[in-house]
This record gives sequence, C-alpha cells and structure tokens, in this order.
Amino acid sequence: MSKKPSLLEKCYVGLIFFLLYAPILILIVCSFNASKSRVVWGGFTFDWYIALFQNEEVLSAIRTSLMLTFSAALIATLLGTFACIGMSVFKKNSRQTMMTITNIPMLNADIVTGIAIMLLFVRFWNLGFMSMLVAHVTLGVPYVILNVMPKLNQTSRITYEAAMDLGASPVYAFWKVVLPDIMPGIFSGFLLAFTISLDDFVITYFTKGAGMNTISTMIYQQARRGINPEMYALSTILFLLILVVLWIVNRSTASRPQEQSN
Repeated sequence: MSKKPSLLEKCYVGLIFFLLYAPILILIVCSFNASKSRVVWGGFTFDWYIALFQNEEVLSAIRTSLMLTFSAALIATLLGTFACIGMSVFKKNSRQTMMTITNIPMLNADIVTGIAIMLLFVRFWNLGFMSMLVAHVTLGVPYVILNVMPKLNQTSRITYEAAMDLGASPVYAFWKVVLPDIMPGIFSGFLLAFTISLDDFVITYFTKGAGMNTISTMIYQQARRGINPEMYALSTILFLLILVVLWIVNRSTASRPQEQSN
C-alpha cells in the first residue's frame, strides 16, 4: 500500500517544479509585455507575435532550423535503425564493442565534435547547409540507436523465422513482423534526434556557413547587442508546441492499453 506524501514532500516537489518552470513563465510573460524592458510592465500586447511573422531574418532562421532539424532527424533515424539491425546479428562481444563506440559521440564534448567536423569540411569542402546536416546527423544517430536497440532485443526472432518458413521473404517478414514491434523505439529515437538537433548550438555554430543562421545562432548574435522581444514570442510558441506534442503522445499511449483490454 502506497504511503500518502507528506506536506514537506509536496512542498519539496513543488519547489523543484517552480525552479524548473519559473524562467519559462517569465519568458512567456515578457512575450506579452508592451515594453522591451524585462523589469517594467508596459501593458498587455500581441505586437511581438505580429512582429515575429513580419521579420524576414527570423523567418529565414526558422525555415533553416526546421529544414535542418527534420532532415537530420529523418536521416539519423534511418541510419540508426539500419545500424541496429546490422548489430543485432553480431556476436555479444562485438555488439558490446559497437555499443561502446556508439556512446562516444554522446559523452564527447560538443565543442570537440563541432571543431572536428568544421576542420574536416574546411579541408575537403565548404561550410554551409550540408556541413550542418552532416554534423547534426552525426549527433543524432547514437540517440536513435540507444532507443531502437532495446526494442529490437525484445523482439522474438522465432516469429520472424516462422514468417519466413511460411513463405515470406526476409524484407516482407521484417516489414510485417519486426518493424511494428520496434516502431515505438524508432519514433522515440526520431523525436529525440529532432529535439537534440533543434536545441544544438555549439556544433551548429562551428559548422554553419557565412550568412546562414538557425534559431540558436541568431539568438546568440542578438545576445551581444540585446535580444529582441520577438525571440520571447518565438520561444513561447515553441514551448506551447512541445506541450501539444507531449499531450498527443501521452493520450495515444494511454489509449493503447484500453484498446488492448477491450
């Protein structure tokens, strides 16, 4: 029987959540503040949201960020899934070695990865969208592997072999038997790669071309001369979009057990 939390425990948890979300709450309030000052309330307004969609520099950075993030997450998901399938046929020691190598980019400092990829492209190619794409794919593949591999280990190889014994080709058996089982891991890996790519600054800063900006690099450039309030509005929109996505995912996850029980 679970113990009812005490008042002290509730206060402690409430304090933790307050420290986590108080900065975001301040940012949301500033996005509706008519004054550019963060300490003076100038009245409620939607002007910063209107100005956001009229600022071509901001819109260009948003388009670049979304194109880069979606492309990198999709490519990283495909490469990571195929890598997991390949590693699943390895022997145990070889598979553990490959997983150790996979962990290196995540444990490695972003600045090391960013500078290394920058030097590679400066030597053999030009910096631009492709250099950022390669860097973000390199960043996202390990996270996809770590999400897909546990799901792949949980699948039954007997079911796959039974499908082949019944006349299915290896590709068809994988598509109909294995892929549905590992799809939650693939989806989680895609979302994590998307989030990591959208959130990254260091690697993007070292691998972007001249005159090209993403949301993170544009905010960094503005921070040296003062952040425009449009960035508060943009951050608020991104935060609300994340809340909507989480709500949809949680609702769909909660509805699955009910459907299975019925």
